[in-house]
Amino acid sequence: MNLNNHTHFKKLDTQDMLAAIDGLPEQLETAWELGQGFAPPPWENIDRVLIAGMGGSAIGASLLAAYVAPLCEVPVFVHRDYDLPAWAKGQGTLVITSSHSGNTEETLSAFEAALENGCRILAVTTGGKIAAKAKEHKTGLWQFDHDGQPRAAVGYSFGLLLAAFSRLGFIPDQADEIRDAVRAMVKQQKSVRSSVPLAKNPAKALAGHLTERWVSVFGAGLLAPVARRWKGQISELAKAWAQFEALPEADHNTLAGVVNPQEKLAKTKAIFLRADANHPRNQLRIGLTEEGMSRAGMETTVINTHGDTRLAQLWATLHLGDYVAYYLAMTYGVDPSPVAAIEDLKRALAAFD
Repeated sequence: MNLNNHTHFKKLDTQDMLAAIDGLPEQLETAWELGQGFAPPPWENIDRVLIAGMGGSAIGASLLAAYVAPLCEVPVFVHRDYDLPAWAKGQGTLVITSSHSGNTEETLSAFEAALENGCRILAVTTGGKIAAKAKEHKTGLWQFDHDGQPRAAVGYSFGLLLAAFSRLGFIPDQADEIRDAVRAMVKQQKSVRSSVPLAKNPAKALAGHLTERWVSVFGAGLLAPVARRWKGQISELAKAWAQFEALPEADHNTLAGVVNPQEKLAKTKAIFLRADANHPRNQLRIGLTEEGMSRAGMETTVINTHGDTRLAQLWATLHLGDYVAYYLAMTYGVDPSPVAAIEDLKRALAAFD
């Protein structure tokens, strides 16, 4: 599809994923404000936090863990699996189960393990089995309304967690930072909305360069989980293969793989996400790694973030990636909302219940 024909997007976008992307700044602000209205349980002496979730619900946890790392003295772990690690037990462990539907089987398993292990539990969900169990066992429950895909609710999956951490006293109040993030996203939208023509729209231009290429997204520190988000959105919206890499780790292994197979590497697009908030050595690594991959024959692009604060840089970069993935879906001519392969797998698993 010609990306300048934005009025034709709705023919492919049957569930209006574009509206969800356009509305992400407001969703983030709404989630933060909603979190101020929920009463946090009167918990004390929490030594560690484990956030259990999968897919679109887990990405908010990864974003949170990266963002609060310099702010929070309590260790934060993200768990994308069944059950819980052996150390997650007792009243000193807070387990937050983040499940959009409330029926994610891996997260439900973690909830049940947390009950058995005597952990404190906070469920963040729209309902489902997890909400029912939270009410039955009188655990913490922050229930919100969202009618859409989990990946389209990232503002909730992050904003509610951030509010919980602030309300529980793990980090300082983040109201000013939320406002800065929303402003940065809204400002960036002036150049990336669907009505902006390709020649003036960096998100559309990048989507065009990703067509018919293997995509690798690199991020460091604050933006490592944003690279994961870019990868997930490219796969789920555009139905295209992508991967993500975290720096500096990638410089200790992935960088060696720029030799073979040459014909595939020539069709690879490496995207480097760079934020002012990065560690200075990681800033240097991004430049040197990009140069090395470019010399090896790979096509590369460096994305410099917008925003004056760490939270603004995180969210502006994430939001840009959502637009890029959406326009890539339009280029490939696919509906960005349905994920048939994932639903097929869930049905196959259910047959074994």
